[in-house]
Amino acid sequence: MSDALSARQTQILKALIDEYIEAASPVGSEALEKKYNLGVSPATIRNEMFSLTKYGYLRQPHTSAGRIPSPKGMKFYIDQLMEERQLSLVDEVKAKQEVSKVRNSLESMLEEAAHALSHMTKCLAIATLEHGDKVWHCGYAHVFTNPEFANYATTSSLFTFLEEVKMMQEVFFTRMTGRTPVEVLFGEELGWRGFDTIGIVGTRFPLGEFTVGLGVIGPVRLEYAKVIPAIRMLRSIIEEEANR
Repeated sequence: MSDALSARQTQILKALIDEYIEAASPVGSEALEKKYNLGVSPATIRNEMFSLTKYGYLRQPHTSAGRIPSPKGMKFYIDQLMEERQLSLVDEVKAKQEVSKVRNSLESMLEEAAHALSHMTKCLAIATLEHGDKVWHCGYAHVFTNPEFANYATTSSLFTFLEEVKMMQEVFFTRMTGRTPVEVLFGEELGWRGFDTIGIVGTRFPLGEFTVGLGVIGPVRLEYAKVIPAIRMLRSIIEEEANR
C-alpha cells in the first residue's frame, strides 16, 4: 500500500476504478456507497475522493461530483489493487493450437496470436516486429463498443496510429522498456494529440534475431485484469512454439 493512502482511501480508490471500468463515466459518492458496501457515508466518501484528487489519484472532469482515475491512480490500481482474472482453459488450448500450426513462420504466429488475443480480450489486438514494416491488427469492431470512440477526434487519432508504422515502433520498442513482462502506457503519457483517453497494454521480447511487440489498444479503462494475463499467456505461447 502506498504510504500516502490510508486503508479506507485505498478501498475507495479500488471501488471507484472498478466502477469506472464498468460504467465508462465519472463516478460519484452515492453510487459507491450503494454498490460497494464501503461501510461509510456518502459524505465521508466525498471527503476521501477530494483527498484522492488532491494527491493526484483522481480527477474531476466536470463540475459534477463524479471522479475518474488519473494515470497515477490507474497505475496504482494495476500494480497493487487489481485482481487478475483466471483465463479460460478453452481459450488457452485454442490459442496454443492455432499458433502451433504455423510455428515455422514467425509472421504467421504473430498473426494468429493477434487473432487469439483479440478474441480473449474483446479488444483491438496488434503485433509487430522491431525494424519491420508490417503490423498485424485484429478486432477493429471491438473499438466501437466503447463510448470513448464515439468521439471523432479520438477515433481518428487511433486509426492514424494504426496506419503509422513508425508510431507503432515507437510505442513497442522505445516507450516500452522490456523491463517487465507486460507494460501499460496511457495516451496522455505519449503526448500525442487525441490520445488522452487511449490506453495501450503490451509486451516486447526477444525471439531469436527478432524483437516482438504484442498488445492491445483501447480506452484508458481497459479491463486490465483480463488483458494483462492474456498478453502474458500469448507471449509464453509464442516463445514456447518458436523454440520447439
